[in-house]
Amino acid sequence: MLTVDFDKLGLAPGSRVLDVGCGGGRHIRATRALPGVAAVALDYGKKEIVDTAASLRELDSLPPEAGGSVPGAGPWTAFQGSVYDLPFASSAFDCVIISEVLEHLDEDERALREVSRVLRPGGVLAVSVPRTGPEAVCWALSHRYRNTPGGHVRIYLRSTIEGLLTRGGFKIFASHFAHALHSPFWWLKCLVGVDREQVLPVALYHRLLVWDLMSRPRVTRLVEAALNPLIGKSLVLYAVKG
Repeated sequence: MLTVDFDKLGLAPGSRVLDVGCGGGRHIRATRALPGVAAVALDYGKKEIVDTAASLRELDSLPPEAGGSVPGAGPWTAFQGSVYDLPFASSAFDCVIISEVLEHLDEDERALREVSRVLRPGGVLAVSVPRTGPEAVCWALSHRYRNTPGGHVRIYLRSTIEGLLTRGGFKIFASHFAHALHSPFWWLKCLVGVDREQVLPVALYHRLLVWDLMSRPRVTRLVEAALNPLIGKSLVLYAVKG
C-alpha cells in the first residue's frame, strides 16, 4: 500500500528516483510500472535490502499482465547504507522519497541536508511522517510504543516538518493525509499491547487490512478517502528543491 502519490512526483522516462529507508520496497516496486525510470532503493537494514531486491527480481520475472514490470522499465539498484552518508553524487536524482523515516532519526535535519545534497535543483522530494493526532494517541496508550529501540523518537507538528523543509531550501507544493484505516489498528495494538498480535480483535483487524490491501474494494477506498482528513495516520508532503 503506497503512502506517496506517484502522480505528484513528475517522473518520466530518464528520471532517477531514490527511495531512502525503503523498508520492504513498496514504493520502489511502483517504479516498475513506469517505463524508463531508474530506481534506487536504500535502507540501513540488510534484511530490508535483501527483501526489496528479491521482490524487484520477482516483478521483473513476471509478465505485465500478471503484475510484473512493464516493457522498458528502467534499471534498479538496492543499497544498504545510512541516510546520514548517502553513497551518491550531489544532484544525482530527480526525485527522492523518504517515507515514514524521519520520525526514527535522532538527527532529522542532518538527514534532510544529505537528502537535499543528492537531489538536483528543481527535483521533487516526497516526505511522509506520522500525523500529530493519531501518533499522540499511540504515545498516550502505550509506553512501549514510544520506547522500543529503533522506534519513533518524536511526534511532529505539521508546522515543524514544514519548517524543516522550508529551512532546507524546499518549496512545498502539495500535501495530503493517508492510511486512515491504519490509525484505529495501531490504537487497538497500543491498548492491548503492541506485541500481542494474536489477540482476537487485533488479529481480526489485521486480516481486514490485508484483505483491503490485496482486494482494494471500492467500499474501503471510499471509507478511507472520507476518513483521511480526520484520522489519516500519515502526513505526506511534496516539495521542490530551490
